[in-house]
Amino acid sequence: MATRDDFQTELDAQIGRAKKQGRPHVEINSGELHRVLGGYPAPSNHNMPDCCAVMRATMGGSDVIVYEPPKGAGASLTIRYHFPT
Repeated sequence: MATRDDFQTELDAQIGRAKKQGRPHVEINSGELHRVLGGYPAPSNHNMPDCCAVMRATMGGSDVIVYEPPKGAGASLTIRYHFPT
């Protein structure tokens, strides 16, 4: 099962790639992030709450939640991370 450190490492890598490409921002979806690391979708062998918590903790002042599931943590959580120009 993926850990918080695993999610953070992959999230940082995705953000880093987008910055390197010169993008002004990147949108990251928790379901897609979790799928990269495996264990999702699965009825019980996943760690979506930690995935979402890491994504939220990584947010800065200009980042925005594009979509948030009703309970706050789920595969549809999508955050747009903005990069300074």
